[in-house]
Amino acid sequence: MKRYMPIIFIGFVLFVAGGDQVFPGAVGKASTQTRTTVNNFFIGLFPTWKPKTNPYERTERKLREVEEKK
Repeated sequence: MKRYMPIIFIGFVLFVAGGDQVFPGAVGKASTQTRTTVNNFFIGLFPTWKPKTNPYERTERKLREVEEKK
């Protein structure tokens, strides 16, 4: 079974990569859905990063204070 794992993996990658262009009908749709699911899984591993603070807040505050003094 270990000998066949690389072949199975390569077959899966080829199916996901271009199966919708090669296979007609339901098999092509399955390839597209599999690709979409895999993409969403990997995108979900890295959540969007939102800074908790405004890094320029102090600078902007000082600029407003200087402009108000003029």
